[in-house]
Amino acid sequence: MDQEGRVIPVDIEDEMKVAYLDYAMSVIVGRALPDVRDGLKPVHRRVLYAMAELGLTPDKSHKKSARVVGEVLGKYHPHGESAVYDTLVRMAQDFSMRYLLVDGHGNFGSVDGDAAAAMRYTEVRLAPLATELLWDMDKDTVDFRTNFDDSLEEPVVLPARVPNLLLNGSSGIAVGMATNIPPHNLREVVDALIMVIENPDISVEGLLEAIEGPDFPTGGQIMGRQPVIDAYKTGQGSITIRGVAEVEEVKGGKSQIVITELPYQVNKAALIEKIADLVKGGKLEGIQDLRDESDRDGMRVVIELKRRSRPRVILNRLYKHTRLQVSFGINMLALVDGEPRVLNLKDILHEYLKHQREVVTRRTQFLLNKAEARAHILEGLRIALQNLDQVIALIRKAPDVKTAKGELMNRFDLSDVQAQAILDMRLQKLTGLEREKVEEEYTELTKQIEYYQLLLAHKERIDGVIKEEIRALVEKYGDDRYTRIVSHEGEIDVEDLIPREDVLITLTHKGYINRAPLTTYRSQHRGGLGIKGMITREEDFMSELFMATTHDYLLFFTNRGYLYRLKVYEVPENHRQGKGMALINLLPLQSGEYITAVIPIQDYTRDVWLFMATRKGLVKRTRLDDFQTRYTTLRALSLREDDELIAVRYNAEEEQDIMLGTALGKSIRFAARDVRPLGRTAQGVKGIALGKGDEVIGMEMVEEGLDLLTVSRLGYSKRTKVAEYRPQRRGGKGIFACRVTEQSGKMAGFRMVREKEDVMAVTRDGRLIRLKAREVPCMGRAARGVRLMRLAKGDEVVSLVRIKED
Repeated sequence: MDQEGRVIPVDIEDEMKVAYLDYAMSVIVGRALPDVRDGLKPVHRRVLYAMAELGLTPDKSHKKSARVVGEVLGKYHPHGESAVYDTLVRMAQDFSMRYLLVDGHGNFGSVDGDAAAAMRYTEVRLAPLATELLWDMDKDTVDFRTNFDDSLEEPVVLPARVPNLLLNGSSGIAVGMATNIPPHNLREVVDALIMVIENPDISVEGLLEAIEGPDFPTGGQIMGRQPVIDAYKTGQGSITIRGVAEVEEVKGGKSQIVITELPYQVNKAALIEKIADLVKGGKLEGIQDLRDESDRDGMRVVIELKRRSRPRVILNRLYKHTRLQVSFGINMLALVDGEPRVLNLKDILHEYLKHQREVVTRRTQFLLNKAEARAHILEGLRIALQNLDQVIALIRKAPDVKTAKGELMNRFDLSDVQAQAILDMRLQKLTGLEREKVEEEYTELTKQIEYYQLLLAHKERIDGVIKEEIRALVEKYGDDRYTRIVSHEGEIDVEDLIPREDVLITLTHKGYINRAPLTTYRSQHRGGLGIKGMITREEDFMSELFMATTHDYLLFFTNRGYLYRLKVYEVPENHRQGKGMALINLLPLQSGEYITAVIPIQDYTRDVWLFMATRKGLVKRTRLDDFQTRYTTLRALSLREDDELIAVRYNAEEEQDIMLGTALGKSIRFAARDVRPLGRTAQGVKGIALGKGDEVIGMEMVEEGLDLLTVSRLGYSKRTKVAEYRPQRRGGKGIFACRVTEQSGKMAGFRMVREKEDVMAVTRDGRLIRLKAREVPCMGRAARGVRLMRLAKGDEVVSLVRIKED
C-alpha cells in the first residue's frame, strides 16, 4: 500500500527476499559483529558510553548494575534487559576478557559455569582500560547519531586508544556468518602496530616477530605455531588449545595429575563431571580419586592415580576424551565501513591505525580551533589593555552596551566576539599581574597553535603521536603472556615454533637456572635498594646473569673443566622471581660438579677464540670450532686436582688484550697473542703470579674506549680508565686495580663497560640493581670507590654483569 492508500501487488518471493536481507543486515550491523575500529558491538559500546555518562569512572564508587542496565535500555538499546546485563557481566569476568572493561563488585559468575547474581545485587564501574576506549570523546574525535527515538545522541564508534578488537577478541553469530576472534597480548599488539607504522609494506610473516599468537585469559597451551600462522595470513583457521597439566610424585610411590590451567571457555565443573563419568563408565582406568582444590590463589584440579598407573597414558586419554584439549576456530570477521569483511592480521592493524589517524587528526583540529578562538579573544583584550584609557573613556561615554560595542569595533577594528569580551572583562584584569597573565596565556597559545598546525601538515607527526600514546599503554597496562605455544606431536622443527627474543639467563651457585624476558627488569639509579630478582634458598645465591636470544646455544663450562651444551629455549621460562630448574635435570652433572661459566653463541665460527682462566691463575686460548661436535658433553681443558675453571670469555682476538683480576685487588693486562693456541684438552699456561691467600676472580677482554668497572663484596664500586692499566708480560704479579679494605671487602667482580651501557650487580640474597655505567664515578686505580647499593646485614655482592648497549 502506497501513501495514497492504493494497494500495490507485490510478488511474495521478492518481498521475502528483500525483507530477509534487511533483517540479516540489521542483525549483522546492529547486533552480532564488532566494528574493526573499536572492537565493540553496539550493545558493548552503549554500555560503556552510558557508564561514562553516569560518571562511573575508576576513581568513583561502584553503582548498582540495575542502574546501568536501566540507563542503557531507556536511552540507547531498546531490547531485552538480559542482553544488556549479560554483556555487562562478561566485560567484568577475568576468565572471559583478557583485559577487563568493567570493574565488578559482587558475584559475576565463575569458571565453573555459575551464573552471576541478579543485577540488583552486583555493582559496577568502568575499568581503567575502558577509559582509554572513551578517551577524548569530548574533542570531536568521532561521529554521533541520534538514538532510537531521536531524543539523544550516541557515538557511532569510540575513539579507542587501545586496539580492543585484538586485545579482547570477539565472538558472535549473525545471519549466515559468524565471527570468532581470539584475544591477544597488549605488548605484542603494540609492537606489531609500531612495525606497521614504521614499515607499511610489512608482511604478515614480519608481524609474527612481534605477535607470538593468541593470548587467552585462562592461559593454556596452543599446540603448534603453524595453524596460528595460517589463520593470521587468511583470517580463518583452527588452533588446538590444551590445559596445563603436570605429573607430580606423591608418597607411597603414587603419582597424580594436577591441572592448573584450562583451555579458553571450558567449564571446570563440567570437565570434572566428564572425567568422573568416564571413570564410572570404565573408559578411563587408573584413576583413584578426583578433587577440586582450586581457591582464590589459582586453579588446582588433582587427579590421584593408582599405583603402577602410567600417568602420561592417562593424560593423553584426558586430552582425547575430555575438553582438556579443544579446537578453537578462528574467523576474523568484522565490520569495515559498515560492511562485514574477513580480515587477516595486517588488515586489522591497518584499519585500526586508519581509525587512530582520523581520531588524532580530528582531535588536533578541535584543539586548534579552540586555541585559535581563545587567541582571537586574547588579541582583543591585548588591544584594550594597550589602549586602556581610550577604551574606558569610550565605554563611559556610550549610552548603552550596543553603542559601546559598535564604537569599540569601529575604533580598534575588533570583531563582535572581541568587543563583547572587552565589555565582559572584569576590573581585576586591569591590574599589572592580570595583564601579565594575559600576555603569558597568549604566548603559550601561539606555541600550541604552531604545534597543532605542524601536526596537521605532516602525516608522519600524527603517526609519531600515535606511537607515543600506544607505547604509554604498554607502560600502564602491559603484562606477560598467559598462553604458551608448544610443539605439537608430529611436528619436526621445534625451533620454528620458538620466537626469537632477548632473555635474561640466571644461574645460582647451587645450580638452578632460570630464563625470563629482559623486559621484566627496569633501569634504576645508583644507591637504590634494587628490585627482587630470582628467589633463592637460604643457602643459595645467584652466580651468573647474562643476556641471550632464545635461538642461541648455551655452552656450560664446569669447575672440573667439562663443557655441556643446550639451546636457550630448552631452559624452562619462568617469571623474574622464579627459582628456576635444577641443572641436574637438564645436564648430566656429576657429584661435586657445578657450572662456573656459561657462554651464549649463535654458531661455531672458526675465526673466534675462547679464552679460559683458572682460579690458580692459568690461562688458555682455543678456537671455538674445536668445540663443535654432535655430543652434548666434552672435555674443555685439563686441570690439576687443586685448581678449577672460573672464567671463559668469547671472541678473544690475537690483537686484543686480556685482563685478570684477583680477590685482593690485583690485576694484570697482557696481549692475547702472548698465549699460544692450545688444543681442547690442554691444561693452559700461567697468566698471573698470585700472592699468598689470593685467587683469580674474573677475566675481561680489553676494548678501546671502555672503562673498567669494579665492585667489592660490600657494595663499593668505581670506574677507571682502561688506559691506566699498562700492558705487561704474561705471568707477572700485576698492579692494583682496587684498594681492598675491611670496609669495602674483597673484590667481587669487574667488567669492561661503556658509559651508555647498563650494568647489574647481584647479591647473595638474590637482590639486584640495574643502572647506567655512567652513574658510577670515574676514579683512579687505587681508589676504593663509592657505595653502589645498600646491603642488608649479612648480604654481599657476588656477581656483576654488563648489559651491552645494543
